[in-house]
Amino acid sequence: MSISKRGQTILPGSTIGILGGGQLGRMMALAGSNLGYRFVALDPAPDAPCGQVSAQITAAYDDREAARELAKRADVITYEFENVDAGVAAMLMEESYVPQGSELLYTTQHRLREKRAIEASGVRVAPYAEIRSEQELREAVAKLGIPSVLKTATGGYDGKGQWVIRSEAEIGQAYAELSRSGVELVLEQFIRFDKELSVIAARSPQGEIQTFPVAENIHVDNILHLSIVPARVAERVQEEARQLAMRIAEGLNVVGLIAVEMFLTSGGELFVNELAPRPHNSGHYTMEACRTSQFEQHVRAVCNLPLGGTELLTPVVMVNVLGEHVEPLLARMAVADDAAKRLGVEPKIHLYGKSEAITKRKMGHVNVLAPDVDAALAWIAETTIWRV
Repeated sequence: MSISKRGQTILPGSTIGILGGGQLGRMMALAGSNLGYRFVALDPAPDAPCGQVSAQITAAYDDREAARELAKRADVITYEFENVDAGVAAMLMEESYVPQGSELLYTTQHRLREKRAIEASGVRVAPYAEIRSEQELREAVAKLGIPSVLKTATGGYDGKGQWVIRSEAEIGQAYAELSRSGVELVLEQFIRFDKELSVIAARSPQGEIQTFPVAENIHVDNILHLSIVPARVAERVQEEARQLAMRIAEGLNVVGLIAVEMFLTSGGELFVNELAPRPHNSGHYTMEACRTSQFEQHVRAVCNLPLGGTELLTPVVMVNVLGEHVEPLLARMAVADDAAKRLGVEPKIHLYGKSEAITKRKMGHVNVLAPDVDAALAWIAETTIWRV
Protein backbone atom coordinates (compact mmCIF):
# COMPACT_ATOMS: atom_id res chain seq x y z
CA MET A 1 0.00 0.00 0.00
CA SER A 2 1.42 3.38 -0.98
CA ILE A 3 1.81 6.19 1.55
CA SER A 4 0.54 8.56 -1.16
CA LYS A 5 -2.83 8.44 0.62
CA ARG A 6 -1.50 10.93 3.19
CA GLY A 7 -3.97 13.76 3.53
CA GLN A 8 -6.57 12.02 1.39
CA THR A 9 -10.00 11.08 2.64
CA ILE A 10 -10.62 7.44 3.61
CA LEU A 11 -14.31 6.96 2.95
CA PRO A 12 -16.80 4.67 4.74
CA GLY A 13 -16.64 1.12 3.41
CA SER A 14 -12.88 1.14 3.98
CA THR A 15 -11.19 -0.97 6.66
CA ILE A 16 -9.50 0.63 9.67
CA GLY A 17 -6.74 -1.37 11.35
CA ILE A 18 -6.20 -0.89 15.08
CA LEU A 19 -2.98 -1.70 16.91
CA GLY A 20 -4.42 -2.94 20.17
CA GLY A 21 -7.66 -4.73 20.93
CA GLY A 22 -8.68 -3.31 24.31
CA GLN A 23 -11.73 -1.32 25.32
CA LEU A 24 -10.64 1.85 23.50
CA GLY A 25 -10.41 -0.12 20.25
CA ARG A 26 -13.77 -1.72 20.98
CA MET A 27 -15.53 1.62 21.43
CA MET A 28 -13.74 3.03 18.39
CA ALA A 29 -14.96 0.11 16.27
CA LEU A 30 -18.53 0.43 17.55
CA ALA A 31 -18.60 4.15 16.75
CA GLY A 32 -16.90 3.77 13.37
CA SER A 33 -19.15 0.88 12.34
CA ASN A 34 -22.11 3.25 12.55
CA LEU A 35 -20.38 5.36 9.88
CA GLY A 36 -19.92 2.30 7.67
CA TYR A 37 -16.27 1.45 8.34
CA ARG A 38 -14.95 -2.07 8.84
CA PHE A 39 -12.34 -2.85 11.50
CA VAL A 40 -9.55 -5.33 12.15
CA ALA A 41 -7.53 -5.30 15.38
CA LEU A 42 -4.13 -6.76 16.25
CA ASP A 43 -3.97 -8.05 19.82
CA PRO A 44 -2.33 -11.01 21.60
CA ALA A 45 -5.45 -11.88 23.64
CA PRO A 46 -7.70 -14.33 21.78
CA ASP A 47 -10.87 -12.84 23.34
CA ALA A 48 -9.86 -9.17 23.30
CA PRO A 49 -12.68 -6.62 23.83
CA CYS A 50 -12.25 -5.14 20.34
CA GLY A 51 -12.07 -8.55 18.69
CA GLN A 52 -15.57 -9.28 20.01
CA VAL A 53 -17.00 -6.58 17.71
CA SER A 54 -14.47 -6.60 14.83
CA ALA A 55 -12.14 -8.91 12.94
CA GLN A 56 -8.95 -9.74 14.86
CA ILE A 57 -5.41 -10.90 14.15
CA THR A 58 -4.24 -12.69 17.29
CA ALA A 59 -0.52 -12.13 17.70
CA ALA A 60 2.06 -10.32 19.80
CA TYR A 61 2.46 -6.58 19.23
CA ASP A 62 6.06 -7.06 18.07
CA ASP A 63 5.13 -9.78 15.54
CA ARG A 64 6.15 -8.18 12.24
CA GLU A 65 4.40 -10.75 10.04
CA ALA A 66 1.15 -10.13 11.92
CA ALA A 67 1.66 -6.38 11.50
CA ARG A 68 2.20 -6.91 7.76
CA GLU A 69 -1.07 -8.86 7.67
CA LEU A 70 -2.79 -5.95 9.42
CA ALA A 71 -1.35 -3.60 6.80
CA LYS A 72 -2.63 -5.80 3.96
CA ARG A 73 -6.16 -5.92 5.37
CA ALA A 74 -6.49 -2.25 6.35
CA ASP A 75 -6.79 0.95 4.32
CA VAL A 76 -5.63 3.05 7.25
CA ILE A 77 -4.05 2.14 10.60
CA THR A 78 -4.46 3.75 14.02
CA TYR A 79 -3.62 2.69 17.56
CA GLU A 80 -5.43 2.53 20.89
CA PHE A 81 -2.36 2.68 23.15
CA GLU A 82 0.95 4.50 22.76
CA ASN A 83 3.46 1.81 23.78
CA VAL A 84 3.59 0.41 20.25
CA ASP A 85 6.78 -1.51 19.38
CA ALA A 86 9.10 0.99 17.67
CA GLY A 87 10.19 -1.48 14.98
CA VAL A 88 6.63 -2.38 14.10
CA ALA A 89 5.62 1.28 14.00
CA ALA A 90 8.52 2.13 11.65
CA MET A 91 7.68 -0.80 9.37
CA LEU A 92 4.00 0.15 9.19
CA MET A 93 4.96 3.72 8.30
CA GLU A 94 6.83 2.31 5.29
CA GLU A 95 4.31 -0.29 4.20
CA SER A 96 0.90 1.18 5.02
CA TYR A 97 -0.95 4.42 5.76
CA VAL A 98 -0.62 5.61 9.37
CA PRO A 99 -1.82 9.23 9.32
CA GLN A 100 -0.87 9.76 12.97
CA GLY A 101 2.73 9.07 11.98
CA SER A 102 5.49 7.81 14.24
CA GLU A 103 6.86 11.13 15.51
CA LEU A 104 4.02 11.75 17.96
CA LEU A 105 4.32 8.18 19.26
CA TYR A 106 8.08 8.66 19.67
CA THR A 107 7.44 11.84 21.66
CA THR A 108 4.65 10.64 23.94
CA GLN A 109 6.26 7.26 24.68
CA HIS A 110 8.95 9.06 26.69
CA ARG A 111 8.21 11.55 29.48
CA LEU A 112 11.33 13.66 28.93
CA ARG A 113 10.72 14.03 25.20
CA GLU A 114 7.06 14.76 25.93
CA LYS A 115 7.85 17.51 28.42
CA ARG A 116 10.31 19.16 26.04
CA ALA A 117 7.75 19.05 23.22
CA ILE A 118 5.06 20.61 25.45
CA GLU A 119 7.46 23.38 26.44
CA ALA A 120 8.33 23.93 22.76
CA SER A 121 4.61 24.54 22.16
CA GLY A 122 4.77 27.39 24.68
CA VAL A 123 2.88 25.49 27.40
CA ARG A 124 3.95 25.18 31.05
CA VAL A 125 4.88 21.87 32.70
CA ALA A 126 5.94 21.17 36.27
CA PRO A 127 9.66 21.81 36.84
CA TYR A 128 11.60 18.58 36.23
CA ALA A 129 15.05 17.04 35.96
CA GLU A 130 16.52 14.08 34.09
CA ILE A 131 17.92 11.50 36.54
CA ARG A 132 20.83 9.20 35.65
CA SER A 133 22.21 8.33 39.09
CA GLU A 134 21.26 8.35 42.75
CA GLN A 135 23.53 11.35 43.27
CA GLU A 136 21.70 13.27 40.52
CA LEU A 137 18.43 12.36 42.21
CA ARG A 138 19.65 13.73 45.56
CA GLU A 139 20.74 16.97 43.90
CA ALA A 140 17.45 17.30 42.01
CA VAL A 141 15.38 16.67 45.15
CA ALA A 142 17.37 19.38 46.93
CA LYS A 143 16.53 21.76 44.08
CA LEU A 144 12.88 20.80 43.39
CA GLY A 145 11.92 20.13 46.99
CA ILE A 146 10.05 17.50 48.99
CA PRO A 147 7.61 16.06 48.13
CA SER A 148 8.62 15.37 44.54
CA VAL A 149 7.71 12.58 42.12
CA LEU A 150 10.22 10.17 40.59
CA LYS A 151 8.93 8.48 37.42
CA THR A 152 10.21 6.08 34.81
CA ALA A 153 10.50 7.89 31.47
CA THR A 154 8.61 5.09 29.72
CA GLY A 155 5.98 2.50 30.51
CA GLY A 156 4.11 3.94 33.50
CA TYR A 157 0.32 4.26 33.69
CA ASP A 158 -2.37 4.31 36.40
CA GLY A 159 0.29 5.20 38.97
CA LYS A 160 2.73 2.45 37.98
CA GLY A 161 6.38 3.36 37.48
CA GLN A 162 6.39 6.27 39.92
CA TRP A 163 7.30 7.07 43.52
CA VAL A 164 6.29 10.13 45.53
CA ILE A 165 9.37 11.02 47.58
CA ARG A 166 8.15 12.44 50.90
CA SER A 167 11.43 12.44 52.86
CA GLU A 168 15.17 12.34 52.23
CA ALA A 169 15.22 8.84 53.73
CA GLU A 170 13.18 7.55 50.75
CA ILE A 171 15.56 8.79 48.04
CA GLY A 172 17.82 5.73 47.94
CA GLN A 173 14.94 3.28 48.05
CA ALA A 174 13.00 5.15 45.35
CA TYR A 175 16.03 5.20 43.04
CA ALA A 176 16.82 1.52 43.65
CA GLU A 177 13.21 0.48 42.95
CA LEU A 178 12.62 2.49 39.76
CA SER A 179 16.12 2.22 38.27
CA ARG A 180 15.63 -1.57 38.29
CA SER A 181 13.57 -1.15 35.12
CA GLY A 182 16.67 -0.06 33.22
CA VAL A 183 14.91 2.93 31.66
CA GLU A 184 15.65 6.61 32.16
CA LEU A 185 14.11 8.40 35.13
CA VAL A 186 12.66 11.88 35.53
CA LEU A 187 11.98 13.79 38.75
CA GLU A 188 9.06 16.21 38.78
CA GLN A 189 8.29 18.90 41.30
CA PHE A 190 5.14 17.99 43.22
CA ILE A 191 2.42 20.41 42.14
CA ARG A 192 -0.07 21.16 44.91
CA PHE A 193 -3.19 21.34 42.80
CA ASP A 194 -6.80 22.17 43.53
CA LYS A 195 -8.18 20.16 40.63
CA GLU A 196 -7.10 17.81 37.87
CA LEU A 197 -8.50 18.72 34.46
CA SER A 198 -8.28 17.28 30.97
CA VAL A 199 -9.18 18.32 27.45
CA ILE A 200 -9.51 16.01 24.46
CA ALA A 201 -8.52 17.75 21.22
CA ALA A 202 -8.97 16.38 17.71
CA ARG A 203 -7.03 17.43 14.62
CA SER A 204 -7.42 16.27 11.02
CA PRO A 205 -4.65 15.99 8.39
CA GLN A 206 -5.89 19.23 6.84
CA GLY A 207 -5.43 21.06 10.16
CA GLU A 208 -9.04 21.34 11.40
CA ILE A 209 -9.09 21.32 15.22
CA GLN A 210 -11.95 20.75 17.67
CA THR A 211 -11.81 20.49 21.46
CA PHE A 212 -14.26 18.74 23.76
CA PRO A 213 -15.51 20.36 26.98
CA VAL A 214 -13.11 20.40 29.92
CA ALA A 215 -13.42 17.43 32.29
CA GLU A 216 -12.73 17.66 36.01
CA ASN A 217 -11.10 14.39 37.03
CA ILE A 218 -10.90 12.66 40.40
CA HIS A 219 -8.48 9.76 40.90
CA VAL A 220 -8.53 7.07 43.57
CA ASP A 221 -5.38 4.98 44.07
CA ASN A 222 -3.92 6.62 40.93
CA ILE A 223 -6.79 5.29 38.78
CA LEU A 224 -9.37 7.63 37.28
CA HIS A 225 -12.59 7.39 39.30
CA LEU A 226 -14.79 10.28 38.12
CA SER A 227 -14.89 12.72 35.21
CA ILE A 228 -17.23 15.63 35.95
CA VAL A 229 -18.54 17.78 33.08
CA PRO A 230 -18.97 20.68 33.05
CA ALA A 231 -15.87 21.04 35.21
CA ARG A 232 -16.48 23.02 38.40
CA VAL A 233 -14.03 25.78 37.50
CA ALA A 234 -14.35 29.31 36.13
CA GLU A 235 -15.07 29.78 32.44
CA ARG A 236 -11.75 31.64 32.16
CA VAL A 237 -9.92 28.49 33.28
CA GLN A 238 -11.93 26.30 30.90
CA GLU A 239 -11.12 28.56 27.96
CA GLU A 240 -7.41 28.63 28.84
CA ALA A 241 -7.40 24.81 29.12
CA ARG A 242 -9.00 24.47 25.68
CA GLN A 243 -6.50 26.93 24.20
CA LEU A 244 -3.57 25.00 25.70
CA ALA A 245 -4.88 21.75 24.20
CA MET A 246 -5.27 23.39 20.79
CA ARG A 247 -1.74 24.82 20.97
CA ILE A 248 -0.33 21.37 21.77
CA ALA A 249 -2.36 19.66 19.02
CA GLU A 250 -1.08 22.18 16.49
CA GLY A 251 2.49 22.30 17.80
CA LEU A 252 2.84 18.51 17.70
CA ASN A 253 1.06 18.15 14.32
CA VAL A 254 -1.43 15.76 15.88
CA VAL A 255 -3.70 13.68 13.63
CA GLY A 256 -6.54 12.02 15.52
CA LEU A 257 -7.06 12.69 19.21
CA ILE A 258 -4.76 13.95 21.91
CA ALA A 259 -5.75 13.96 25.58
CA VAL A 260 -4.10 16.75 27.56
CA GLU A 261 -4.09 16.23 31.35
CA MET A 262 -3.51 19.31 33.53
CA PHE A 263 -3.18 20.45 37.13
CA LEU A 264 -4.99 23.61 38.28
CA THR A 265 -3.33 25.31 41.26
CA SER A 266 -5.03 27.41 43.94
CA GLY A 267 -3.53 30.47 42.22
CA GLY A 268 -5.35 29.65 39.00
CA GLU A 269 -2.27 28.40 37.09
CA LEU A 270 -2.48 25.45 34.70
CA PHE A 271 0.40 22.96 34.34
CA VAL A 272 0.24 20.20 31.73
CA ASN A 273 0.95 16.83 33.34
CA GLU A 274 0.66 14.20 30.60
CA LEU A 275 -0.40 13.62 27.00
CA ALA A 276 -2.05 10.60 25.40
CA PRO A 277 -2.30 10.50 21.56
CA ARG A 278 -5.52 8.46 21.43
CA PRO A 279 -9.01 8.24 22.92
CA HIS A 280 -8.78 8.61 26.68
CA ASN A 281 -10.62 7.40 29.77
CA SER A 282 -11.48 11.00 30.72
CA GLY A 283 -13.26 11.42 27.37
CA HIS A 284 -15.71 8.54 27.79
CA TYR A 285 -18.39 10.99 28.95
CA THR A 286 -18.65 12.22 25.34
CA MET A 287 -20.38 9.00 24.24
CA GLU A 288 -23.84 10.24 25.24
CA ALA A 289 -23.21 13.75 26.52
CA CYS A 290 -21.70 15.39 23.41
CA ARG A 291 -22.90 15.90 19.87
CA THR A 292 -20.04 13.69 18.68
CA SER A 293 -18.25 11.07 20.80
CA GLN A 294 -14.47 11.06 21.14
CA PHE A 295 -14.42 7.70 19.33
CA GLU A 296 -16.36 8.90 16.29
CA GLN A 297 -14.23 12.03 16.27
CA HIS A 298 -11.03 9.98 16.23
CA VAL A 299 -12.29 7.96 13.27
CA ARG A 300 -13.30 11.16 11.48
CA ALA A 301 -9.89 12.70 12.09
CA VAL A 302 -7.70 9.77 10.96
CA CYS A 303 -9.93 9.29 7.89
CA ASN A 304 -9.81 13.03 7.10
CA LEU A 305 -13.58 13.54 7.29
CA PRO A 306 -14.87 16.91 8.55
CA LEU A 307 -14.82 16.86 12.36
CA GLY A 308 -18.09 16.62 14.27
CA GLY A 309 -19.53 19.15 16.69
CA THR A 310 -18.37 18.85 20.29
CA GLU A 311 -21.09 20.76 22.15
CA LEU A 312 -22.13 19.40 25.55
CA LEU A 313 -25.77 18.27 25.36
CA THR A 314 -26.25 17.51 29.06
CA PRO A 315 -24.31 17.63 32.33
CA VAL A 316 -22.68 14.27 32.99
CA VAL A 317 -20.46 12.39 35.40
CA MET A 318 -18.48 9.40 34.16
CA VAL A 319 -17.62 6.83 36.82
CA ASN A 320 -15.25 3.95 36.11
CA VAL A 321 -16.33 0.37 36.75
CA LEU A 322 -13.44 -1.65 38.16
CA GLY A 323 -13.40 -5.37 38.84
CA GLU A 324 -14.75 -4.99 42.37
CA HIS A 325 -17.72 -2.95 41.08
CA VAL A 326 -19.02 -5.40 38.47
CA GLU A 327 -21.06 -7.71 40.70
CA PRO A 328 -22.97 -4.96 42.57
CA LEU A 329 -23.53 -3.08 39.30
CA LEU A 330 -25.00 -6.15 37.58
CA ALA A 331 -27.25 -6.75 40.57
CA ARG A 332 -28.49 -3.17 40.40
CA MET A 333 -29.16 -3.43 36.65
CA ALA A 334 -31.65 -6.24 37.31
CA VAL A 335 -34.02 -4.10 39.41
CA ALA A 336 -35.91 -0.83 38.98
CA ASP A 337 -33.73 2.19 39.69
CA ASP A 338 -35.90 4.33 41.96
CA ALA A 339 -32.99 6.62 42.88
CA ALA A 340 -32.39 7.49 39.23
CA LYS A 341 -36.08 8.39 38.77
CA ARG A 342 -36.15 10.49 41.91
CA LEU A 343 -32.97 12.38 41.02
CA GLY A 344 -33.87 12.76 37.34
CA VAL A 345 -30.68 11.07 36.14
CA GLU A 346 -30.11 8.48 33.42
CA PRO A 347 -27.19 6.09 33.92
CA LYS A 348 -25.76 4.77 30.62
CA ILE A 349 -23.79 1.58 31.29
CA HIS A 350 -20.86 0.44 29.14
CA LEU A 351 -19.18 -2.90 29.89
CA TYR A 352 -16.13 -3.95 27.91
CA GLY A 353 -16.58 -7.71 27.58
CA LYS A 354 -13.53 -8.65 29.66
CA SER A 355 -13.80 -12.20 30.93
CA GLU A 356 -12.29 -11.82 34.40
CA ALA A 357 -13.32 -9.12 36.88
CA ILE A 358 -10.02 -8.52 38.66
CA THR A 359 -9.83 -5.93 41.46
CA LYS A 360 -8.69 -2.53 40.11
CA ARG A 361 -9.01 -3.70 36.49
CA LYS A 362 -11.05 -1.37 34.27
CA MET A 363 -14.13 -3.37 33.28
CA GLY A 364 -16.47 -0.63 32.08
CA HIS A 365 -17.86 2.78 32.90
CA VAL A 366 -21.17 4.49 33.56
CA ASN A 367 -22.10 7.87 32.09
CA VAL A 368 -24.64 9.44 34.45
CA LEU A 369 -26.63 12.00 32.45
CA ALA A 370 -28.27 14.51 34.78
CA PRO A 371 -29.92 17.93 35.11
CA ASP A 372 -26.73 18.99 36.95
CA VAL A 373 -23.56 17.29 38.14
CA ASP A 374 -24.70 17.33 41.78
CA ALA A 375 -27.61 15.04 40.89
CA ALA A 376 -25.26 12.67 39.07
CA LEU A 377 -22.86 12.59 42.03
CA ALA A 378 -25.79 11.96 44.40
CA TRP A 379 -26.85 8.92 42.35
CA ILE A 380 -23.30 7.53 42.40
CA ALA A 381 -23.15 7.96 46.18
CA GLU A 382 -26.59 6.43 46.78
CA THR A 383 -25.81 3.25 44.86
CA THR A 384 -22.97 2.48 47.36
CA ILE A 385 -21.25 0.59 44.50
CA TRP A 386 -18.31 3.01 44.50
CA ARG A 387 -17.55 3.29 48.20
CA VAL A 388 -14.12 4.88 48.50
